[in-house]
Amino acid sequence: MTLRVTIWNENRHEQINPAVQKLYPNGLHGAIKDGLDENGDFAITIATLNQPEQGLPDSLLDATDVLIWWGHQAHNEVLDDTVDRVQRRVLDGMGLVVLHSGHHSKIFKRLMGTTANLKWRESTDKERIWIVSPNHPICEGLPEYFEVEREEMYGEHFDIPDPDELVMVSWFTGGEIFRSGLCYHRGRGRIFYFRPGHETYPTYYNPIVRKVIANAVRWAQPLQNGPKPVYGLGFWNKPLEPLPAE
Repeated sequence: MTLRVTIWNENRHEQINPAVQKLYPNGLHGAIKDGLDENGDFAITIATLNQPEQGLPDSLLDATDVLIWWGHQAHNEVLDDTVDRVQRRVLDGMGLVVLHSGHHSKIFKRLMGTTANLKWRESTDKERIWIVSPNHPICEGLPEYFEVEREEMYGEHFDIPDPDELVMVSWFTGGEIFRSGLCYHRGRGRIFYFRPGHETYPTYYNPIVRKVIANAVRWAQPLQNGPKPVYGLGFWNKPLEPLPAE
């Protein structure tokens, strides 16, 4: 089955930063799309913040198996209505892959229920990413560890709930460590957070980073069967068995 993937990118750095324009002439979303094209058969849609309904109308979300999210400087411009639509689809089974600074997106913080704050440093750090769950599907075909020669540092403490599965841990030249590959389940939906991907570095051209994202999309795809949960308040439930008389 061909998975339907929507890549959402706020697409702001590419418009105002010449260094990002030069590095990612087709946008960060373009490089992420190229990586998926190299690693599987996906039907890919590009969505950006400035499009109608912020690129994520119900009609598109309902036709999306997995949503990839990249955001940074425009988190506060994402409307609560947009977050509501995405959350509904995740709870109904749509997968969500959150990249890099998307940890501070409204949708990720809502699904986590925490601030998602962390330490950070944009410098000359090398990132070494260790695979700590080698049998996990997201790690299929990966080496024991891989390196990104230059990346923005994220450091602990990372204010998130304990992940359902910890898949990857990063070490940086400055000595910090970070939980960098995290799996969660919310409702019927699967969520993967993957740390690398600062906009001024060529991280999304790294072949192993690209493979991780493709593996994550396959892992996060919706379940095909299973009961659909009911969410909300005030639902009246008819008993399955007769209740005793009062």
